[in-house]
Amino acid sequence: MSANNAWVTFFDAHAAVYDENVFTKNTLSEVDFLIEELHLTPGARILDIGCGTGRHSIELAKRGFRMTGLDISTGMLAKAHAKANEAGVAVDWIHGDATRFSSATPFDAVICLCEGAFGLLNAGDDALVHPLAILGNISQCLSINGKALFTVLSGYRMIRNKTQADVEQHHFDPIALTEVSTAPPQEGQQQITVYERGFIPTELMLLFRLAGMTVTHMWGGTAGSWLRNKINLDEFEIMVVAQKTAGHVP
Repeated sequence: MSANNAWVTFFDAHAAVYDENVFTKNTLSEVDFLIEELHLTPGARILDIGCGTGRHSIELAKRGFRMTGLDISTGMLAKAHAKANEAGVAVDWIHGDATRFSSATPFDAVICLCEGAFGLLNAGDDALVHPLAILGNISQCLSINGKALFTVLSGYRMIRNKTQADVEQHHFDPIALTEVSTAPPQEGQQQITVYERGFIPTELMLLFRLAGMTVTHMWGGTAGSWLRNKINLDEFEIMVVAQKTAGHVP
């Protein structure tokens, strides 16, 4: 992975306060939703892409699932490891880049939540190659009929909240559907420039199809309101449910 990855720098520093974010407060209901929507049975092998501090992986492990958590940030993984030990559960934590990940053993399901790697770009990353690499790797390690559930930033909301001035000032790239922002990982720390990619449903369907998966559902998916509702143009996130099917060639 790149030594100048801004997201590594950001999340390594942000790990200590990540669980204070408002969107992390609905883990139990979100895991209930995941189990129901992905038709998970105890003992299933699940990959959590961009697992962060492990809130979904740990809760799923408590319920009898065999969890693997992948994250690019050693800071986030250290926090996840400590929380798993405290909870008394075993999770296979992997430090790695989702665009380069592979697994010899197939997974029954894959989750990638709250922009876990998907759509988090660095300067110079291709806005199509980057997400397609992640999807291709996921498809390769999914068992036949295995399902994937993503929540990604909505390009609709991103566009509706930008102006032409944002384009002229290079805060928003309308071609790559990417916004550029600066933020300190914690209060009082140096600001870091990050690139976040939004997506619209038609391109999501195409990207998943190119990777060898079929999109089965697409809803509004903002954390805390996973209700299988139609996409709201002002909502932060879109939820995508996809399945790898036999005979589906990328």
